[in-house]
Amino acid sequence: MVASRSLWLLLPRPLRRLPADLAGVLALVVATNVAVLTPFLRETPLRVPLGLAFVLFVPGYAFVAALFPEAGESPGSTDGDDAADGTDADSADGWTDSITSRAGIDGIERVALSFGLSIAVVPLLGLVLNFTPWGIRLGPIMLAVSGFTLGATAVATRRRWDLPETERFQVPYREWYAAGREELLEPDTRADTALNVLLVLSIVLAAGSVGYAVLVPPEGEQFSAVYLLTEDDDGELVADDYPSEFVRGESQEVIVGVDNHEGERTAYTVVVLEQDVEVIANETTLENGSTTTVNETVVRDQRELDRFGATVAANESWHYEYDLEPTMTGENQRIVWLLFPEDDVPADPSMDDTEYSVHLWVSVSESDG
Repeated sequence: MVASRSLWLLLPRPLRRLPADLAGVLALVVATNVAVLTPFLRETPLRVPLGLAFVLFVPGYAFVAALFPEAGESPGSTDGDDAADGTDADSADGWTDSITSRAGIDGIERVALSFGLSIAVVPLLGLVLNFTPWGIRLGPIMLAVSGFTLGATAVATRRRWDLPETERFQVPYREWYAAGREELLEPDTRADTALNVLLVLSIVLAAGSVGYAVLVPPEGEQFSAVYLLTEDDDGELVADDYPSEFVRGESQEVIVGVDNHEGERTAYTVVVLEQDVEVIANETTLENGSTTTVNETVVRDQRELDRFGATVAANESWHYEYDLEPTMTGENQRIVWLLFPEDDVPADPSMDDTEYSVHLWVSVSESDG
């Protein structure tokens, strides 16, 4: 007890004076940023519940705390006081007086507004980020939501400190604890005891079910993908306008993309092949006696042009700016990118060795020299 008291005194005085609920908001903001941005933690299920609370509740709660720093009474208690004084609660004047006399809001209204304002504020922050150079990405979103929440928390703290202590909003933790302890440990009858046990078992079962669903999510289809992109005039990545005309000795840029949907962090190796191919038309006779033409692609020569590695987190994409410089000349040149697990690359890789590949048809001419 003495050691914990000494550690508490080491904190700056403003932090020690911080209201308990706003201190919890700050702790949740810090914990969410650590869980989402730390490499070895962001792949764990920990970021799911923290992220949901961070997006759906915390910004709105801090905003409501800044708007309503004072304690409030529920509408029912206000009406009850009016009735005791002989005021007609159904009259227009009595109803108006009950509304205008409430300086704050009660706990249920505060929680409801917290969810509603969070759902309104976070998309607005995303809309603002969409018109900035950073765009809607994980880092800028975390920074924007954290900055808004911390700013609203600072305003809420300042406004509460400006009020007399008896008028400040406080979460009644001790009253809740005392009432819960009395209800659970000191029941009036055996029936209450049985109901309390049933309630505790229900809560444990519900928490276990939710925890299992988060920690062991259902497995979907596992696959990887490799693809090509280019950059348009606006700097956006598009699957169009690929380079097709090359001069030997000169390079052009393409963007190689890798998607990881294997359910875990995976290390890949991308092998780049250049192939001199010939397309041969073969006539095939069908069962009904008619003939059809089937094109067959024959690889006359093949060289390994390059290979590089990529480590991609689960359910993430990886892009690499690749300078393509073919060395074989001709009209029917095919550049192939093959995707393999890092430790499963054949000695002589080909398109038959992997189900993940992408190719580009190019024409390569001799240089002027």
